[in-house]
Amino acid sequence: MKRIVFFLFLLITPFAKAQLLYDAPTQNLVLEAIDHIYNYEFGAVEPLARQIRAKYPNHPVNPLLKAIQLHWQYLPVKDNKAMSGQYQSYLQECLNKAKVLEKDAKTRPEAAFFSMAGHGYIALIHNYNDDKIKAASEGKKAYNYVMDGFKYMERNPEFYFSSGLYNYYVIRYPEDHPIVKPLILFFKDGNREEGLRQMDIAARKGIFTRTESAFYLARIFLKHELRYEKASNYLSTLTQKYPNNPVFLMKNIEALLLLGQYEEAEPFLERFKRRTDKFFPIASHTFEGMVEEKHLKHDAAAAKAYQAALRQPFDSEYTKEYHAFAYAGLARIALRAGDRSKATLYYKKAEELAEYKALIKEIKTYLK
Repeated sequence: MKRIVFFLFLLITPFAKAQLLYDAPTQNLVLEAIDHIYNYEFGAVEPLARQIRAKYPNHPVNPLLKAIQLHWQYLPVKDNKAMSGQYQSYLQECLNKAKVLEKDAKTRPEAAFFSMAGHGYIALIHNYNDDKIKAASEGKKAYNYVMDGFKYMERNPEFYFSSGLYNYYVIRYPEDHPIVKPLILFFKDGNREEGLRQMDIAARKGIFTRTESAFYLARIFLKHELRYEKASNYLSTLTQKYPNNPVFLMKNIEALLLLGQYEEAEPFLERFKRRTDKFFPIASHTFEGMVEEKHLKHDAAAAKAYQAALRQPFDSEYTKEYHAFAYAGLARIALRAGDRSKATLYYKKAEELAEYKALIKEIKTYLK
């Protein structure tokens, strides 16, 4: 059971307004380092990180910066045993250093943010490794710090992100997965629209959470809210700011295709197809299938692209839905060919994978 009650803590960008952020030059170093990470300029991070460590040698920002770099540089880091071990070590170091900050009331809000992020990232690794008990333990610890974040939100806009995630998903997740409802009876009540509003504040006013807030909002608007234009607006901005980030580029293409803006998507897709590493080919083939089927009306070419996508393994976090898209595309093609038996088979395969609200509705409409 993926993303159970700890869904909202798991990919939080791990920095908070604290004593180093009263130091403008060091703050700029951290911001510059983060931007390099998001833009896949990993070689430019270490010279900046050395300057930060020199001034704040015992600060949790240092191991968290290392962990975030590993997260993006070796995406998905869970599939790299050596890097996954280093990743978890950095996260544990972050937690240890944050514990020290908790002892001082002045740095307690900072400690809450770093601890929330550290436990959340560790929970994510355990979740992906299918160790639900460890994931649950870390998620529970993260939950406590998320609750602290509600108290600090007005003092620090970074906490609008975690508070917004909580408010949105504590309502949304049980709606999509009724089996978890008994597990969250004692959780703080949420508010879906308020959660979206808070994340938007973080995307506009946050220093360190700005990019992650925009990315999460875009994914929510694509997957749950069916507000593709809003998703595209966020993703267009991210793609312009971080042109080397293939994940942002991938989701931007997806948003444009779901909007039916095929010609606008074409130059981005041509650039994206040059990425033949990791899990990106599955997305390229799926996008090609969508263009061929829905824009060019070439069912044979579309089917070929969808089948090519299905021959690629998916990543459960980033590309699982593209298998569902491909199966649904093949189902529509089969229907146009008059083969309802094959269409039913493909829609049932899509149903096993689909999480996007619009696709689920399409599948259920046919299979009912």
